[in-house]
Amino acid sequence: MSVIEKKYTRRLSVSYSKEFNIDSSTLWALVSSPNNLNDCHPFCQSNKVVQWGGGEYSDILVYLNGRTYLRRFQSWSEGSGYSLLIGEEDGPQSYVVWHIDSLGASQSRLTIIVYPFILAKLPKPLAYLPHVLWVRPRLRSYLNSVLSGFQYHVESKVPIPRNHFGKHPWFS
Repeated sequence: MSVIEKKYTRRLSVSYSKEFNIDSSTLWALVSSPNNLNDCHPFCQSNKVVQWGGGEYSDILVYLNGRTYLRRFQSWSEGSGYSLLIGEEDGPQSYVVWHIDSLGASQSRLTIIVYPFILAKLPKPLAYLPHVLWVRPRLRSYLNSVLSGFQYHVESKVPIPRNHFGKHPWFS
């Protein structure tokens, strides 16, 4: 485990998974392609590459509400997933892990785990209740919408309409 992973995975986390009727290599091709959030993320206004390839990956995600986050990829495991830091440039960062599991010849599962920066400065016992009552429900709703956006794109082959699954208080 890297120093970055140790630092960020001490936080309370939120995860969500969704199964896809495509093989894991096809799912990997989608989630690892540059600018993929433009077609798959229901709260994305724009997703532009800063650097993509040669072991260095970063991009800028602008949400529908104008919030602008830099995604800096920390690990890249070809075919199975990656980890990244996301947040405003020079601001607090959330640590995010994307992981793909193969469930058979034409089935796979994508899991996203977020270790959010919100409440991270509080001791875990103090952060626990607001995390469970406020952060977790909002992040699970967000992750469900994001994963559903990828599923929508896989099934329809067209970009996901913005706010397709409803607005989100943090990103719409």
